[in-house]
This record gives sequence, C-alpha cells and structure tokens, in this order.
Amino acid sequence: PWTGIYQAIRKCNVFLSRIEGVSAEQLASLEEELASWKAQAHTLRALYYLQLIKRYGPVPLITKPYEITHDYSQDVRAPVSTIVKQILDDCDAALSTPVSNRGFSWTVRESENYIMNRAVAQAIRSQAALYAASPLLADGDFTWNEAAQITGNALSSLLANDYKLWDEKPGEGVAQNLYELYFITPHDEQRARDKETIYPGNRVNIWGSHGMPSTPGQTTAGACPTQELVDCYEMQATGLPPITGYSDQQHLQPIINAASGYDPQNPYEGRDPRCYATIYFNGATRDLGAVPGGLVRDDHFPLGLDLSGNNVIVSKNENDEYTIETTGGDPFLATTALGKDIDAASGSIFIKMKYKSNNHITNAQFFFGRPGAVGGQSTPENVVFNKTDEWTDFELDITSYREQEWWKEWGQPTHALRFDVGSDAGNIVQVKDMEINVRVESVPAAPCESYVGGLDGITTNNRRATFTGYYLRKYNNWKSGRDNNADGEIRMFRLAEMYLNFAEAAYQSTGNADTPINIGNGVSMSARDAVNAIRRRVGMPDLPAGLSKDDFEKRYRNERRVELAYEGHRYFDVRRWKIMGQSERYVTGMRITKEGNNFSYQRISFERDSYKEKLYFYPIPQSEINKMFTHTGTDWQNPGWN
Repeated sequence: PWTGIYQAIRKCNVFLSRIEGVSAEQLASLEEELASWKAQAHTLRALYYLQLIKRYGPVPLITKPYEITHDYSQDVRAPVSTIVKQILDDCDAALSTPVSNRGFSWTVRESENYIMNRAVAQAIRSQAALYAASPLLADGDFTWNEAAQITGNALSSLLANDYKLWDEKPGEGVAQNLYELYFITPHDEQRARDKETIYPGNRVNIWGSHGMPSTPGQTTAGACPTQELVDCYEMQATGLPPITGYSDQQHLQPIINAASGYDPQNPYEGRDPRCYATIYFNGATRDLGAVPGGLVRDDHFPLGLDLSGNNVIVSKNENDEYTIETTGGDPFLATTALGKDIDAASGSIFIKMKYKSNNHITNAQFFFGRPGAVGGQSTPENVVFNKTDEWTDFELDITSYREQEWWKEWGQPTHALRFDVGSDAGNIVQVKDMEINVRVESVPAAPCESYVGGLDGITTNNRRATFTGYYLRKYNNWKSGRDNNADGEIRMFRLAEMYLNFAEAAYQSTGNADTPINIGNGVSMSARDAVNAIRRRVGMPDLPAGLSKDDFEKRYRNERRVELAYEGHRYFDVRRWKIMGQSERYVTGMRITKEGNNFSYQRISFERDSYKEKLYFYPIPQSEINKMFTHTGTDWQNPGWN
C-alpha cells in the first residue's frame, strides 16, 4: 500500500495548500463547511501516516506538495516519533475547528457517509500514541505516560459525546448474543442505534469466502480460527482461562487450569459468549431461526390477464376481477409478465387465484410462456375448475416442473403463463388475485460438522474446508447465502478499542492496573476499570484487583485478542509487542474423530515462517528502493528484505 497511501497524502497536501486563503464566499459555501473540509484533510493525512508507520516503521514525512525542482537527495525516512508528532498535530488542527452541525462535528449528517469527523480524529490519536510507545516503534521520544494521557483523553472525549458500548440484545432467532448482533448490524453513521462504531469498514462475505463447504455457493474456508484463539476464550462462570500455556513448543500439550471449570471432553461448553459469536466449532448451531413448519420464504408474484386471446371475451372491473367467456374451441389467453425473476431454485411453487365458474371444467391447462410467444411447455390438460358461484381458492403445485430442463429458461421478469380455459365455448370463469407463489419451509441446517468425515470436515488438501477444525463466525449472519449476503461489516475504529488502548497505556505507565488516572471530562479510570467495562458488556466476570503487572499484562493481551479478533489488530499487536517468536512460530488445530455418538479430540500442529524478524515490517516496494538509492545513496529497505 506504500504507493497508494503516498498518493493519498499528496492529495491532502495539495488540498491544504490550495485552500489556504480561499474564502467560503468564493466557494459559495458556509465558513463552517470550509473549516470542516480542512479538518477532514488533516484527519485523513493523519490516518494515512498512521497506516504507514504500522506497516513500514520510519517513513518520509511530506506535508507540502513537492515542487518540480524538489531535491530528492535530501529525503530521509523520518523517525516514528516525528511521524507520530505530525499525526497528533494534524488531529489537533482538526479538533481545534469549532463544533457545528454543518462543520467538523461528532457525527455525520444523513446525506453523508464515510467522512472524517471528530471521533475519528480522537481514535487516530489514541492508536498512534499507543503504537509510538510500544516496543517495536518506540525510539525514546514517546513515553507510556504520554500515551496514557492521550489515549485517556480520547476515550473520555468520546464518552462525553455519547459514544457507548453496544448493549442491544438480539431478538429470538436473530443472533446468539449482543456481541454477535453488533457485528451483523449495519453501521449507523448518525448513531441513532449504533453508538459504538467510530469509523466503519466494508461489508464482508463470510458465508462464501470464509464459510463452510456444506453452505451452497461457498468457495473457500478462508482464514480459519486456530486452536490458540479458541484456547483464549475464558470460562464464563469463573472468568478464568481454561488453558494457561503449553508444556511443549508445538502447543500439543496444553496446561489445563483445573480451577477454571474447563472439561477437555466437552471443550466448547461454558465459554466466553464471544467464542460462540466468533467461531464455528464442531456441533455449533448454524441456523438460529428455523421453526419446523414455518417459512423462510413466502414470495408472491401478482399476475394480471391480457384482455384479448383466442376465442375468448375478457373484461375487467374496478376491483381487478376478470371475467373470461369462451366463444369457441381451444380458448386461451395470456397473463401479464412476471415482472421479477422468481428465483425458485428451491422450495415449492404454486399457481394461485380465486375463481367462480358456471361449469365444471376438467381439462384446463397452463403453458409456461416466453417473450414473444404464448406457447411453451405446459401442465397436463387435466386442471380442474369446479362449478361454483362463490369465490373459491385455486392452488396448483407446479414444483415438479423444476426438474425439467426447460425450467431453467423460465421464470424471468418478461415471462408469463398461458391460461387455456377448457376446450369448448360456453364457459364463463371469473378470476381475481392470480399469482405465482414461491414458498420455502424453514428447515434447520445441520450443526457444524468439522469432525473427520463430517459435512464440514477438517482436511489438508481442499481450500473449501478447514485445516484447523474451525470456521469463522464473526460477521456471519446465519441468514446469509447465495441469494442474500446479510453479513456484517468490519469496524476500522470502535469504542471498545479505545478502552483497550487506554488500558494498555495506563498499566504500562503506572505499573499497577488498579491505579486510577484522571482522563479528563470528569472521568477517572484505571487500566482494570477499562478492561472490565469490555468484559461486563458481554457478561464476563471482572478481572480481580491486585494482579501483578505481568499477570495483568497476560490477561489484558488475552482480552484484546478475544475482543478484537478478526478486526485487523492481532497482526500488528504481536509485532509491536515483539512477541512473534513466541506467538507465531507454531499454530495448532483440532482434529476431531467421531466414534458412534462420541468424539475424540487430537491437537495438530503447523510450523510456520511468519515469526521471523524481517516480518515485523512490510518490505518497501523495490522500485522505490531503487529510485531513492539513486537520489540519496542510501538503502531504504527494511531489514531482511534485500
């Protein structure tokens, strides 16, 4: 992303340089709008530099457009602390803009989406300060004390402006718990419902790209959870970790915490609710809303009748009731077009209407017509309309025709039916409420079967199946499928991260997780308070008081891993903490074997190269390295990438 980010930074620089001295009147805008545009540009530039230092470490700092005469031989990679100071300066410049409804506000107007606001600027400040003080990027100019003040101020400012942790509980059949509901609910930039999201990401496609092979249309299992992640989910009843470590390098021999209440023979029972919202494990319920006998689809495609045909006289009254009088042999007429694709690859399909008839007709018929023709494939010539002078329900099941090859060509928006009203003159049939009805019964999907030989069984040679014994559930709406991607959105910034950023900076600064810090806006909070706010939201017990710094750090890092799983943080966390050698060298999965009604569990290990030191930073594109070496005589490449 090096090139793309610097191109974006240049756009910010050009805008800020050219807008200087321009009046709102010249732009036919309001003063607060002009100020907001400047603030947004400062915030965007801060965001771009934050993304650069996370990936590359020291980078060139450019805050003005280069002139054509620019001397590239003077360019250098600025220290991370210098970049972070610029990030903070940009955010402070943005936040110094007065708050107004049409200016740089805390929220986004209904007509706007995905724009920078005051909350985003505070979130950038929080993350930048945390990273600047972390072991990988710390260069001596940024302290944990400064990070605690900045992350604390960002958190208190957000809380003072009505940002809150999501606390809406799901209705029956929607999600398992509020954490799962949050991640399948579309973001709400006006914050009428979602007061946690600070800046949203894109909608994801979990069911298809990270799904289970038993899901129709799935193409790949994607990034499957590891056993290490599963081991991180604590026991809800005790609030204790079930696994405290491993007695071997390959992580095949877990150290079980007997006090936690963990049962190795029932490893997925009683865990942190976030486990069930994040991971599909063997036996996990997939379909939360299926009720036997209920319907998950009941679609109606209304049909009218043409007022002309063959040997028929057709009329229509003000109540949309049709009268059809047959005047000779082979009487028929066409319906109006469907108007929509009925998309009836599954379920049951019916022709429905209400009718009256002056005669008992036993040889009516329907043809499945295509554009420009009234003929086509048909039902047998044995459809019955009873003699009746009362409105009578008619329903003809045409589901079996779906098995015919020609059906693949029928059911498009321009298609219609041909209605053959018997074979003789003298029939008078009245019709109303004619339609095609597609119904799909609610049939609970089988639970996840990740055991060997199961529908979603573990494998080592099929990209559609898991290698670890687990599948990703976070963001996945159980209603999603080939015809409906209802999966959720990644959050780039959210309030929970702000709590955790402050917690880390606070315990590193004070050396004691129980020491409160005044974070502004009348709020005093300790590192443990911040972590417990996250835990209470999902129904987990508080972390106890009195933990040593090392013990709290273990619990904190575990909490961060669990809360922010699959949100793009863990990749950077293990790097900025410089723990890849311990955390990334081996990962494990769970091979489950079914024996009758019982399951046996065996951990399997994978060795990886992703723990090597050169992977702490991205490589700078070689084309950039070559150019800058020509200009400066200095090799800019990150260690290990030459």
